[in-house]
Amino acid sequence: MLAVFITLTPGHGNEFIDCPKGKVCNAVHPIMDVKTWWNSTLELLERAYRLWEFTCEWFQNPKYTDYRPLFTTQDEWTIVKYVMEVLRPFRYWTLWMSKRHTATLHHVITVYNDMFDHMDGVMQALACMKTPWKEDMFFAVKLARQKLSKYHAEVTPTTGMLLISAHILDSFWKLRSFRLWDMGMDINPEDETSYTTQYQDAFPKYMENEYCAKH
Repeated sequence: MLAVFITLTPGHGNEFIDCPKGKVCNAVHPIMDVKTWWNSTLELLERAYRLWEFTCEWFQNPKYTDYRPLFTTQDEWTIVKYVMEVLRPFRYWTLWMSKRHTATLHHVITVYNDMFDHMDGVMQALACMKTPWKEDMFFAVKLARQKLSKYHAEVTPTTGMLLISAHILDSFWKLRSFRLWDMGMDINPEDETSYTTQYQDAFPKYMENEYCAKH
């Protein structure tokens, strides 16, 4: 609402721009949310937090006294900062994957693992919190994890072996991820039910079937 009010008229916008002029290299407006804005939630929050000091100054104008209740409280800024910390890793992974000019297929499993680990860590930190906004945050991250699990489940059946093969062929990871999964589930890597054993057994069978299909 505050961003809408600042950008509602050129006069409002110019008065707001005058606040940061001379104090920062580039005086900017708050970002308006649109459907095509990439990583919009994080970008909006970061810009709002960056302009916090200047928004306070802008509200000192007697003309805007009635609109001061629109400004974010200190407790609300605490929530904003926490949300930004939760969202930043996702932007990092998204941009890291999209901007690379080399193959990224062998990184897919690692990125998924990192995202799941990040969400699990956030939920673990919030699990015993009784503050309403922290309970809401826990619920939101839980739903986000469920959605990520759905995406992962949709990818795995059709391309799982391709992703696994690419991951194993990576000189750094090889079978390390699967051994870690075995350890995390308290499974002996030599057990036939372990991830490591399953993939070691499945890979040559998969290659044999591929060879037979082509010849």
